[in-house]
Amino acid sequence: MSSATHPRIVFDFGVVLFRWRPEQVVAQAWPHRAEPPALLRQTVADCFQAYGGDWGLFDQGLIDEHELARRMHTRMGWPPQEVLHLVAVAAQELQPQPQVLALLQRLQARGHRLSYLSNMPAVLAASLEARYPLHEWFESGVFSSRVGLCKPAPAIYAKAEQVYGEAPQDCLLIDDMPANVQAAQSCGWQAELFTGAQALEAALRTRGLVD
Repeated sequence: MSSATHPRIVFDFGVVLFRWRPEQVVAQAWPHRAEPPALLRQTVADCFQAYGGDWGLFDQGLIDEHELARRMHTRMGWPPQEVLHLVAVAAQELQPQPQVLALLQRLQARGHRLSYLSNMPAVLAASLEARYPLHEWFESGVFSSRVGLCKPAPAIYAKAEQVYGEAPQDCLLIDDMPANVQAAQSCGWQAELFTGAQALEAALRTRGLVD
């Protein structure tokens, strides 16, 4: 198969292949901050900081979970053990989405080249590797925390191209974040914005990648 016709299909993890619901993570870890709804929304915003700030450094592997807890304690007054508990809850939240996993396995059965590109803190990446056969699902992959870069920075797409051994135009990113999709396209990649398993299957069928 021609790589120009059949690109390497690159999966994002959180929201795409794996369940990720930050409000549920916070509500489960910190029920005392889950009500009223406005408090929950503010806590999510303060915790994840739109994946910038402290959590962005955590995603990039520039700080570990203990430094994250220290920084959140300094910034928000939250007890460090509570932050560490939230990280553990976040790890358990990341469970495969059955419809997307089934679609991935269909793509694999058709012989497509599959990789991943995920903004993921080191402790959560290690948890995923321990619980799921990523090496069987994918030929290769890049976790942000292992390269010190995060989407949508152009440098992480260039790093991924090196890891995959592909030209930019031969990579197809599936990601739920518009900024990441736009950045990939600006780097010469193909990309699909993930809005759900059925829509993804339809988009891949239009591309001739699934029956």
